[in-house]
Amino acid sequence: MAKAWPLLLVAVATPVEAAPPPRAASVNLCTDELLLILARPDQIATVTHLSQQPEETPLWRQARRYPTNDGSLLSVVQHRPKIVFTQGGRGHDRQRIAARLGIRTVALPFPQSIDDVIAAVRIVARELDREAAGETVVRSIAIVRRAAPSKRLDTLYLSGGGQSVGATGLAADWMSLAGLRQRALQGDRVGLEQLLVSPPAVLLRSSYRSGEYSSQQRWLSHPLAARVKAKRELSTDGRLWTCMGPLLVPEIVRLRREVAL
Repeated sequence: MAKAWPLLLVAVATPVEAAPPPRAASVNLCTDELLLILARPDQIATVTHLSQQPEETPLWRQARRYPTNDGSLLSVVQHRPKIVFTQGGRGHDRQRIAARLGIRTVALPFPQSIDDVIAAVRIVARELDREAAGETVVRSIAIVRRAAPSKRLDTLYLSGGGQSVGATGLAADWMSLAGLRQRALQGDRVGLEQLLVSPPAVLLRSSYRSGEYSSQQRWLSHPLAARVKAKRELSTDGRLWTCMGPLLVPEIVRLRREVAL
């Protein structure tokens, strides 16, 4: 699993452009990941402190090469970026202030589908003058989509505290490419009783912050949880499901192999 990340990063490498590339900052973990995947090293002015934490993203080693920011415009100005990437529809005041300082702000919408992920990749790549790198990532997603299994197994994604995901939406879309069909739930959680009475064909357990002892981890360690009789139990790197961006591509390929065994 760990060997997949260098391969993904190497895959997007392109020849050095003649013109000086624009320097960019990111003030959101998910745009951090896109910046780290798509940008040339000399284009990255600063990333958030979250991207340097091993618990949050598998790209933390790459992220530690760069200065950090706390997600505010004030913390990135000193690094003199030409572009600031963020995610979500808020922050109009920040955009106006950035414009006065000669900084372009690019606010990506929260992705609701894999097509939205592709659109975000292309936006960031275009802003960085890295269209070729962006299309390499887009092609990797397209390859995974074309090879998606026609049969999908009844599945429950399970994170700490019984938290799960919707039967439709981005997480479910990625799961379907691995041959998994997220079961519809009432709300975003699944109870132990439901797992015991109606176990899924596949229990997909998130390993997000699995080393921490918390109420969520105690839930997964409950004696009743150990008695859940799903036909298959798979583990997935929960960090990848926070942003659900292109870093999921090699994980989906891995899960697909596991399902087919």
